[in-house]
Amino acid sequence: MLDLFLQCSSSVSLLGALVVLLLVYLVSSFSFSSQGDRKEPPGPKPLPLLGNLLLFDLNRPHNTLLELSKKYGSVFTVYMGPKQMVVLAGYKTVKEALVNHADVFGDRDQEQLEHEFNQGHGIIWSNGDSWKEMRHFAVTKLKDFGMGKRAIEEKIIEESQRLIEVLKNFKGEAFDTTKPISFAVSNIICSMVYGSRFEYDDPDFISLLDDVSSRIRLLGSLSITMYNIFPWFFRWIANRRTFLRLAAANIKQNLQLFSRLKETLNPQMSRGFVDAFLVQKQNLEESGITNSHFHDENLMITVLNLFSAGTDTTTITLRWGLLLITKYPKIQDQIQEELNRVIGSRQVQAEDRKNLHFTNAVIHETQRLASLAPKSLPHKTTQDVIFQGHFIKKGTAVIPLLISVLYDESEWENPHSFHPAHFLDKDEKFIKREAFMPFSAGRRACPGESLARMELFIFFTSLLQNFRFTSPPGVSEDELDLTPQIHVVLSPLAHKLCAAPQHEHEEGLKI
Repeated sequence: MLDLFLQCSSSVSLLGALVVLLLVYLVSSFSFSSQGDRKEPPGPKPLPLLGNLLLFDLNRPHNTLLELSKKYGSVFTVYMGPKQMVVLAGYKTVKEALVNHADVFGDRDQEQLEHEFNQGHGIIWSNGDSWKEMRHFAVTKLKDFGMGKRAIEEKIIEESQRLIEVLKNFKGEAFDTTKPISFAVSNIICSMVYGSRFEYDDPDFISLLDDVSSRIRLLGSLSITMYNIFPWFFRWIANRRTFLRLAAANIKQNLQLFSRLKETLNPQMSRGFVDAFLVQKQNLEESGITNSHFHDENLMITVLNLFSAGTDTTTITLRWGLLLITKYPKIQDQIQEELNRVIGSRQVQAEDRKNLHFTNAVIHETQRLASLAPKSLPHKTTQDVIFQGHFIKKGTAVIPLLISVLYDESEWENPHSFHPAHFLDKDEKFIKREAFMPFSAGRRACPGESLARMELFIFFTSLLQNFRFTSPPGVSEDELDLTPQIHVVLSPLAHKLCAAPQHEHEEGLKI
């Protein structure tokens, strides 16, 4: 526990923090209120002000929640400091809440730092009419600019070829997969948002990606977690100031991009989401409507939402996929055998997914096992509700524990192993699984799911058509570490892989 508080603030000792917290408690006479005779979800007894914090591994809170679900069931209460949260665990419970009671569990509970930054704008952390209008507009326009269609497929194929050329330049030597993959993936969302792609050595592009990646890492840090719980106590921590500085730099870069797009704006031919938003804003203003949700703040935060969501998760999933097939080379063998047999030397296309059963299963199993977002961003109830016999009051924060769905022992035969057969029937044909929820479900499900699925398939298969991935010299496959790095999302630890051109691998096998 001492290390926990030392990490939060170098200037605050554990003893001092506890004394101050308890004094505040005594002064305010804080108590955890009950709902009388109404049966609230069970949970561990909270301490004054600290709640259940002493039970938590704050670096891996999802693990603590998984353990608590074994004791208290699929609907239970925890207190993060003074704040009550209801946790939903297991496929059936999460689905019932997010899908069958979508309106009740559909609002977003805003965390302190994100609220300071977003101010209720954008599509990730917003609620109400602004969220409905921005999400609908974003989904509609992204479809207009190719999401799920042949137009964006061609851009993904083109970007995959550029990525292949970058990897060839390493000439079989070990390299970190992070930057080249993130450059390629990010260019897809950039083409839809800004109307153009960036060169991989463009300093503005590199800076945009670095800032977004750094902010995501900071959001998952222990000090930010503590700030979100006790903002009045940890307000001056360094990570909060760093996050806001990076966010300001990101905004400044985007303002420059927006300015250039405005100078060449053609209302009759939008190049991307920013153009479409600016045209809509202009049309509303010309009609005399000045209080719409189409304003500069919503444009900025929505673009930042789309850029980060459209880059980070797909990049990390691809990195997990390459790491897993390198660690398990027999699975890589099966993928490449299927690609050679079904596709041959031609470029893989999205429609080939239905014939590449094993490859498709591997991609799905990668998403399931990696469980990038082990717990969903917090939801919030929109009204009082009796759910599975428990009373949950309006405005309660709700945590759908997605890792409990993807690792649900009643739904998956080998939940903790890399087992592509989860998605194959007895005839080795691909099958869908209802408990596959990496994109969440219901009203807050990822709006870019169809784009992410297409990107994962085309990038992954294109790379496997061209390269054999192996561990670096001196590192055995068994030594490749699958321990996740803990941020907001679970990414692989820093590692390097070797990518040998596929023809060289085939010649080696013949010899």
